[in-house]
Amino acid sequence: MSVISAQHLDLTFQTNDGPVHALRDVSLNIEKGEFVSFIGPSGCGKTTFLRCMADLEHPTGGQITVNGVSAAEARKARAYGYVFQAAGLYPWRTIGGNIRLPLEIMGYSKSDMDARVERVLELVELAGFERKFPWQLSGGMQQRASIARALSFDADILLMDEPFGALDEIVRDHLNEQLLKLWARTEKTIAFVTHSIPEAVYLSTKIVVMSPRPGRITDIIDSPLPKERPLDIRDTPAFLEVAHRVREGLRAGHSHE
Repeated sequence: MSVISAQHLDLTFQTNDGPVHALRDVSLNIEKGEFVSFIGPSGCGKTTFLRCMADLEHPTGGQITVNGVSAAEARKARAYGYVFQAAGLYPWRTIGGNIRLPLEIMGYSKSDMDARVERVLELVELAGFERKFPWQLSGGMQQRASIARALSFDADILLMDEPFGALDEIVRDHLNEQLLKLWARTEKTIAFVTHSIPEAVYLSTKIVVMSPRPGRITDIIDSPLPKERPLDIRDTPAFLEVAHRVREGLRAGHSHE
């Protein structure tokens, strides 16, 4: 059974200027432990698709299941953690306090919360920063804290919406490396939205290329790259070949407008 399965998904927003077709006939299966990136031009429905998985948007046609149940049931079962484009940390709470927030809402005991906060801070290499406030951390560290919060209740699925989009390239490279290590250690299923071709190719086992609105899938690329990926793999012919295919898929999507 696929962890996430979308069949003929449509989503149309009703606006004052008439209907906006965000997604059209999107079908995709994501298997357990895969790292799937979604790439496409701005406004192509990548984030909308991710939000459908999270039950934050509701399809107007087709169906989507998460762990074999509806997205709404999966949300109630806390099947996933969600990482937004901005870190979204509360400035009046410490880093530990921010990570505790979903655990408090879920009613975990204090000792369990303490143990979980310590574990996830270690996972994202922020051990020792629990008592700091968000303003005392760099942008990259704040995003790592945001990832730690999404990992705190140990959901098997991580939904990530361009979490590194606002960061400079050096920081982004470092966080890409860290995310791959984290994925290898936790074996979570990750759905990841990005605008960056190198990021999509470096991180993913599968790359989903989407067309301009209405968002359709124009290509699904299974990566031939090994699971162990040092940063310099980006200079290899195999990497460049996948990147070229992604570029071609984006171009093909544009030509069908």
